[in-house]
Amino acid sequence: MSGALDNRVALVTGAASGIGLAISRRFLDEGARVIAVDMQGSPLERELPKTDALRSVYADVTAIESLAEIVGAAEPWGGIDILVNNAGICLPGSIFDQSDESWTRTFDVNVTAPFRLSRAVAPMMRDKKWGRIINLGSIMSDFGGPSLCAYGASKHAIAGLTKSLAVDLGPYGITANYLQPSAIWTGMSRGFMDDPVFRDYWEGKAPVGYIGEPADVAGPALFLASDESRFVNGMGWRICGGAMARF
Repeated sequence: MSGALDNRVALVTGAASGIGLAISRRFLDEGARVIAVDMQGSPLERELPKTDALRSVYADVTAIESLAEIVGAAEPWGGIDILVNNAGICLPGSIFDQSDESWTRTFDVNVTAPFRLSRAVAPMMRDKKWGRIINLGSIMSDFGGPSLCAYGASKHAIAGLTKSLAVDLGPYGITANYLQPSAIWTGMSRGFMDDPVFRDYWEGKAPVGYIGEPADVAGPALFLASDESRFVNGMGWRICGGAMARF
């Protein structure tokens, strides 16, 4: 899909590592101009290539006062065409021990920030009569998991938010979809991967026989960001090596 995103402007949150970094790099390779967003102190500029097609924004996506800075970074390029709400956290806890603080923080990052950013960029996309919103869900957008009460609930919420965006924005040439990775080698998953039982489970469950890499998510993200996906709307895309097809 060489040049698939020529003349497009993409905003990617959580862009300094893992899936967000892989998506940012792939979008740049395909001709997009990318606004990469991550927290102050993250290695954004160290990890991403030096190019005039990249703008780095150090901001907290949960801070409502950051919205103007994040979205405003696209003004010299004519506004945002593609939004990838990738920033996310996982604070483990069961119904017995998930605190109010960890619940609220999880929803602030995983759900409220994507809602606010989508609301902020939707008018730009409406004016262009074209847009792509790609949210990061999870296989836990469909299932539950042990000691992942807040995380699982937040990823179910992402599925619902995305479907609502698809319905509201579809008439304006804007699509919204969500990606559903399973176990992927990222910084956020590292603590889980350090457990050999967890790692062996996912390697064995996936018929392909291995755990995915961030680049395995970047390819589907590219498709959803391109013109090729114009009739794909309101859908979740499982990226799991067939793990969820296996009994």
